Amino acid sequence: MSVHRDQAGGGADAAFGRIERENQLILRAAGEGIYGVNAEGRTTFVNPAAERMLGWKAEDLVGRDMHSMVHHTHPDGSHYHDHECPIYAAFRDGSVHHVENEMFFRKDGTSFWVEYTSTPIRDHGVLIGAVIVFRDVSQRRDADEKLRAAHEEVDRLSKRLELENAYLQEQIRIDGNHHGIIGRSAAIQKTLSQVALVAPTDATVLIAGESGTGKELVARAIHDDSRRSNRPLIRVNCAAIPADLFESEFFGHAKGAFTGALRDRIGRFELADGGTLFLDEVGEIPLALQGKLLRVLQEGQFERVGEARTRHVDVRVIAATNRDLKALARRGHFREDLYFRLNVFPIELVPLRERTDDIPLLALHLLRAACKKLNTGELRLTEGDARRLAQYSWPGNVRELQNVIERAAILARNGRVRIDLPDLGPANTAGRRSQAAGARSSILTDDERRERDRVNIMAALEASGGKIFGRGGAAEMLDVKPTTLASRIKTLGIRFERGSGAEQRI
Repeated sequence: MSVHRDQAGGGADAAFGRIERENQLILRAAGEGIYGVNAEGRTTFVNPAAERMLGWKAEDLVGRDMHSMVHHTHPDGSHYHDHECPIYAAFRDGSVHHVENEMFFRKDGTSFWVEYTSTPIRDHGVLIGAVIVFRDVSQRRDADEKLRAAHEEVDRLSKRLELENAYLQEQIRIDGNHHGIIGRSAAIQKTLSQVALVAPTDATVLIAGESGTGKELVARAIHDDSRRSNRPLIRVNCAAIPADLFESEFFGHAKGAFTGALRDRIGRFELADGGTLFLDEVGEIPLALQGKLLRVLQEGQFERVGEARTRHVDVRVIAATNRDLKALARRGHFREDLYFRLNVFPIELVPLRERTDDIPLLALHLLRAACKKLNTGELRLTEGDARRLAQYSWPGNVRELQNVIERAAILARNGRVRIDLPDLGPANTAGRRSQAAGARSSILTDDERRERDRVNIMAALEASGGKIFGRGGAAEMLDVKPTTLASRIKTLGIRFERGSGAEQRI
């Protein structure tokens, strides 16, 4: 835009006055704010839309430094020096400046987002000021911000779903290999009762037991019977996490929080929001982190590493340990308040050597799984095989039994497995006995022998679904004639209906 110097009045003020007079209709009708500044940055005119948006009357602004009135501060709160102002730059470099996402301030001190264009004004080739056209873009910016936040939330949920799927796939693999806990002993019945009692609640559970006793499977049973079953069960193996990564693993971290933090990361607590977090080997958590763990258990609040924002989660915690946490707390190696917070509902799992009645049924179940996994065809356990398995002390619990069965399936010949035990030990329902006692335990009383036979036959009947004769029947599994088995069933007074006394599995 160029104007000619007013011959009557002359000077920049006359030029701006003529602009205002000649464009009065446009200035009044325009929805955008429009004002002029001279080469000294002082206001020369202001249109009605600018008055409404800024809260100032034109007479309050004309003749005053416009930058110090409405454009003095950056959006981040820092001072906006007038030498950096693109509005003033227009009458200094002669270029049109278009700027988005800056702030103007109203008379009452409030601010709003604007975009504006500052166009230089010349009089006979001399820069005499600029005309500024601006609009309030707060609503558009709010809409953009909401859209950006929505995209971030979709991205966050997408990443969370991706991680959940990865954990669930891992869980499927774990479950597919472990086969569950099976049995009908008093110990298993007690565990099932405890699971049924605590599952519908949100109580924190502490599962104690030796390695291989099925702590994770009990945790899954609790989760599956809870109101959180439609959300994932997230497992954390506390014994496998390096000490310096515990906090990031539990609570996540922000990008740049430490060397190697190349992007934001969701922690396990956030991933388990609405579901269940299973802390396996909880006794391995560093003492320095236990206070933060206690806080999230009590308040459901935490912060990611390197981030000040407090996040809220709704997570049920099930912990497991093979250590004596109470003893650790007495020695100062585990926070006592955290121990009591975890030990709301304790479940103690009995090792396999103390529930030998379950061994034949477990062995049959594991053998079917091994045949499927190894594609060996159908294999069977004899009564002698079951007796040998029941007499072993099983220091490795169910995992060791599973390995023995898989090895037996690999060594099988002509449909018969070969039980290869590393060191045959005595059956023991009250704990491990000495080797000397083991020699005597192989001698059974008549009642003990009858009870052993009854248990073994019941296991075969359950495995075959009550079928005695034919392929896959109990007689074939026990490697006896069907008529012989029928006679033993009658002698031992066994009553078995198809579908009754079915194996219990968790």
